[in-house]
Amino acid sequence: QVRLVQTGGGLVQAGASVTLSCAVSERTFSTRSMAWFRQAPGKEREIVGGIMWTEGEAAYIDSVKGRFTISKDTAKNTVSLQMNGLRPEDTAVYYCATSARHLRAIHRPEDVDFWGQGAQVTVSS
Repeated sequence: QVRLVQTGGGLVQAGASVTLSCAVSERTFSTRSMAWFRQAPGKEREIVGGIMWTEGEAAYIDSVKGRFTISKDTAKNTVSLQMNGLRPEDTAVYYCATSARHLRAIHRPEDVDFWGQGAQVTVSS
């Protein structure tokens, strides 16, 4: 069973930065793509971006491009989501997830296989 353990999160003011990390128990074909999702109150869970362990660069949704950065540490089986210039509309529970699918095939929560426990990020104005 693949396990993902998240760290980070918290309450910050607008314009601040937060980094979330996600450690995955194994790095195999089953976990070849790592994705970050978020779910704001009353809204559906949406993908924020993702990265693959062995190919390509990180990809992001338009609303976070230039502010969020996804990176990977293959030695530690960890991916991170660095969020800069946070806005109140970024307030959500953030989840890391993994899938055997190629990153370009991950668009919806149904496209991933395993989830982290989630981390609350609250941005005050």
